Amino acid sequence: MKVEIKENTMSFYNLEWDTAFFGVTCAKAILHKPLTMEEWIELKAKFKEYQFVSIENRNSEPSNAQLIGKETSAFLADVNIQFIKKIEEVYNVPHKISIHCELEKNDQIMQMADFQFSKFTEDPELEKRGGAQVYRQWLLNSFDKPNKYYVLSKDESNNINGYLLHSYSDNVCVIELIAVSQSATKSGIGAKLFSALEHSAFQRGVKAIKVGTQLRNMGAINFYQKVGCKQAGCHQVYHLWNLDKLSEK
Repeated sequence: MKVEIKENTMSFYNLEWDTAFFGVTCAKAILHKPLTMEEWIELKAKFKEYQFVSIENRNSEPSNAQLIGKETSAFLADVNIQFIKKIEEVYNVPHKISIHCELEKNDQIMQMADFQFSKFTEDPELEKRGGAQVYRQWLLNSFDKPNKYYVLSKDESNNINGYLLHSYSDNVCVIELIAVSQSATKSGIGAKLFSALEHSAFQRGVKAIKVGTQLRNMGAINFYQKVGCKQAGCHQVYHLWNLDKLSEK
């Protein structure tokens, strides 16, 4: 739930799902533009109300990075690379690829919920609070939902060997998760999933696909570039823990 927007300079959210999952009070701050000192002081006061705050510094703004580094104990947990691809033509759905909405829970998809790069495991405090299970829970929450869509790839035995979870927001298609079975890597399945997504989005009249990944995930970065995505943003993500509040119940 968003609780504050100030002249498009910063946003502040209560993270209700994260609070319930991790067992600590969580919030997220998004810094859209360079903050004035008055705005920064106001924001720092809100930080003190929570045990954990994720601070997203859009476009890695240097002046905001200096404020965070000098005046808080926050550390750089992630650098999020945003990609976008404009859809300008019709694409065909490749063989053995299908698109689903309100997909029922599928164990074959759940078995592929193993993501090497995750800020939820690279932060020790989040890891010990179940960070390794975040993406698994993300998938569980996506099943049987009318606003969640899957592109599925199946092998010749009709077993799922790849999926692409996505949704739509503000006339943009957003890729949430994509995975290919370890037995089917480097087989072009990822590109086929993306091609089918382009077809589906085009049919809906959507003009762009967006996706984010971590700076350290070179495999994902290379993949999105290969399928024609262009880098559209580079956002620093800091984690701030108020350790004195962690003992509070």
